[in-house]
Amino acid sequence: MPSIEFSQFGAADGQPVIYFHGTPGSPDECEIFDVYGKQHHLTIICYDRSTIAPSLQGDAYYQGIADEIAKQVGDNPVDFIGFSIGAFVALQVCRAMNGKVRSLHLVSAAAPLGAGNFIDAAAGKAVFRLAQNHPSAFLLLARLQGGLASIFPGLLLRMLFSSALAEDQALMADQTFRTTMTRTLKTCFKRDSLGYARDVIAYVQPWKTTLADISVDTHIWHGAVDNWSPVAMADYWASALPDCSNITVLDGLSHYSCLHRSAPTICMSINTLN
Repeated sequence: MPSIEFSQFGAADGQPVIYFHGTPGSPDECEIFDVYGKQHHLTIICYDRSTIAPSLQGDAYYQGIADEIAKQVGDNPVDFIGFSIGAFVALQVCRAMNGKVRSLHLVSAAAPLGAGNFIDAAAGKAVFRLAQNHPSAFLLLARLQGGLASIFPGLLLRMLFSSALAEDQALMADQTFRTTMTRTLKTCFKRDSLGYARDVIAYVQPWKTTLADISVDTHIWHGAVDNWSPVAMADYWASALPDCSNITVLDGLSHYSCLHRSAPTICMSINTLN
């Protein structure tokens, strides 16, 4: 497999940390970790999953990411941070890493839809149901989203955040956040919509049985009013992952606001392991 494009943040030669961006998402999302990575001597690497050939699917896709990580970090211990649907990908790559992941931080993590009554509480329920039941129609929607991201990224951003709650609304009022998220959407769809669609279609399929293969010290970070990944998902993670050592539910925070609030604490936590 050709090398995956990636971005690097934080310290140039620090402890390697792999950040798995959301879907839709891109390495631009990881900029918030840059200053904290430098403070705590962490090198934070984010692979742009949209640059991976769409033909690579399933376990071969996750193994390909794992192989790239191994080439990048060598024999060094590695820590993972997974955000939103990126948490799903991070968990699957953990399975392929053969015990080489030291700690796993799941932020606003999207749990398996079949593991509880989650879908009706999720803001993206219509999209998830379309991907579950009519994947061909979902691919058409993904192409439309890609077209909007290319021509009218601000409009797509407003559509995605139309259901934003609590502190996520405050983030949308911040020009720096809007600029970063607009760039994130453009990067996500800069080639085509197939990488984005691959992650969503894989996520909505049954996968909770794969969690039995994951044994890594896991920390959960979730917003109490998250309506993209409903907070009940945090409770599920605490029960489903036997090595879950910590669950932090942040009052008044939703999806992206949880990521922004937890970033400095996550970096400090990883640093204490060195």
